[in-house]
Amino acid sequence: MLRQTVDCALRLRAAETTAIRLQTQMPRTLRTSAQHGLPRISMHEYQQLRRKQQEFEAGAHGRFGTYQRIVPSTLLKRKAEAREPSLELVPSGIERPAYASTGTAEPVQSHLQIPVLAGEEIERMRVACVIARDALALGGSMVRPGVTTAAIDREVHGFIVSRGAYPSCLNYLGFPRSICTSVNNIIAHGIPDDACVLADGDCINIDVTVYKHGFHGDTSAMFVAGSIDAPGRQLLDTTQEALELAIQACGPQVPFSTIGTTIESLVAPLGFSVSQELTGHGVGRDFHQRPLIYHHANDLPGVMEPGMAFTIEPIVSQGVAAGVLWPDGWTVATADRARSAQYEHTVVVTADGIDVLTA
Repeated sequence: MLRQTVDCALRLRAAETTAIRLQTQMPRTLRTSAQHGLPRISMHEYQQLRRKQQEFEAGAHGRFGTYQRIVPSTLLKRKAEAREPSLELVPSGIERPAYASTGTAEPVQSHLQIPVLAGEEIERMRVACVIARDALALGGSMVRPGVTTAAIDREVHGFIVSRGAYPSCLNYLGFPRSICTSVNNIIAHGIPDDACVLADGDCINIDVTVYKHGFHGDTSAMFVAGSIDAPGRQLLDTTQEALELAIQACGPQVPFSTIGTTIESLVAPLGFSVSQELTGHGVGRDFHQRPLIYHHANDLPGVMEPGMAFTIEPIVSQGVAAGVLWPDGWTVATADRARSAQYEHTVVVTADGIDVLTA
């Protein structure tokens, strides 16, 4: 039943998107071109989908708790900014990754092998991780009702550059801000916006990555504006515990799959789901590199070796963890509009365990 309802929501959004793209009022038949890959449905079917969606949301609101659902301010594709943000917003003397001036993907160091860091490299990376940790704490201290996510972005950006570091998200594949801010039903990659005003009870993930001395440090956490309801608190506490247990399970010769097994064994019995679409990743000289870290139960090969650095960042949802990509090309929201939570640390495997660089 839940899957049918999610399918209903997806089809309804596709229909509404088509109508806006055609710049018309709801027609007798909603048409679309093959290039959009969207369905063709009648007005009668649209009305049925709308009623089912409204019924679902009325029931889900009680089942998932009380919170504002975040929706796109527009269904039109986000226009590229005329200026190059990184060059204007970061002092010229700060070292920046190669993609900062191009807005393209960075060259991955190795497509086949997992980089292994030596002692001096780990210490240089630790500097970036500590700045990221402190920047995250600053952003979290600003979370309260009435504050916009754009205001948090501006303060965190200023802090990072004041430490002589570069905010890794800025202009990575064209991303227009320095951090990601994902509120309530946003799974990941929310773009800070002056129009996004936090309300009492909102839970927000702030995701900060910093580039310093040639290395990236990546971390994120959940924060609450005001007070949160019991279902929301359980989601946040469970997700944080999942990260902690996964970190404790790491060490030399431990299979990477242990991370996913550990996380899912905790969250699944509680009725939560883990995102299978977004993963943790290797991090170091490149923002994203091998290995991929899956947070759901899996049997993929590979074991941890000393010197391997990566993120563990489980995304846990109250409902179905399937995501819907917004027209801005970045923001991923839950298909059923349930809340999602994520906590993240950058870790490096040592000879006798694990070192949490962003702790």
